[in-house]
Amino acid sequence: MTLPMIAVRGQLLQNASLKKMSRLGVGGCADYLFTPEDMDDLVTFLRKLPDDIPITVLGAMSNVLVRSGGIRGVVIMLGSWFKNIYEENGILEAGAALSCAELSVFAVDHNLGGLEFLMGIPGSIGGAIRMNAGCYGAEIFDILQEYESITPDGSVKWVKANQVEHGYRYTNLPEGHIITRAWFKANVGVDYSISRKLHEIAEARRNSQPLDKRSCGSAFKNPAGMKAWQLISDAGCRGMRLGGALVSEKHCNFIVNDGNATPEDIEKLGEQIIEKVYDKFGIKLEWEIIRIGERSH
Repeated sequence: MTLPMIAVRGQLLQNASLKKMSRLGVGGCADYLFTPEDMDDLVTFLRKLPDDIPITVLGAMSNVLVRSGGIRGVVIMLGSWFKNIYEENGILEAGAALSCAELSVFAVDHNLGGLEFLMGIPGSIGGAIRMNAGCYGAEIFDILQEYESITPDGSVKWVKANQVEHGYRYTNLPEGHIITRAWFKANVGVDYSISRKLHEIAEARRNSQPLDKRSCGSAFKNPAGMKAWQLISDAGCRGMRLGGALVSEKHCNFIVNDGNATPEDIEKLGEQIIEKVYDKFGIKLEWEIIRIGERSH
């Protein structure tokens, strides 16, 4: 496909590889990759983009697997302008491209509590809101007050968190809407050591997860009242391998790139896990990793 001439101040690349941006170190190319300079640049681009050109928004790609055939249309990734962060009276304003860990550290530095769990979420603020990411007993919608987004036609909207239907790793946010910033409520004057709690969460991650390997974090959602890793382990999948894809020995709900995996290796290994767990327990695991793009021919 060919994109019409649109003047931008940011970066617009054709046939752009997404492999290096992926946490898994795999993936095909985007027809076009647009990184806007700022909010005005993004709005202008969207208003001039023809309606028949598909848009895909990617953040830190911490839970995204891009198939080898790549992504048609335009991929939008927010840049440094969307990583700003401010605080006033316990309300934190954060750009959607800011990492969850950076927001957590900022809160600690300002003696604000309630955001420590974000240290355990490897993605960006925008992606975490879209999937209601969480860990260690907390979810991002527990602290989210409001977010700003841009619609595919370039309109800007502000949405209160209590207007969004959400649940475990789920929201009903409209597809194609690009989250650009958000506001969070922190706890002021907490009666515990915020920095100690943050350190404990970071230490727990290091001890329980294969952080030295390329992965997208948890591959599968936890079924109600159960742990996906336990089902995977009990089904005999710990250490399973397909090509360069490996079920982590350290945390078997992680599928890691052991050096030369392809997107197909990772996805096929995941499907084998789903089949083995279902055959043993009658429970069908649901992917937590978002798999997008076309399969190679």
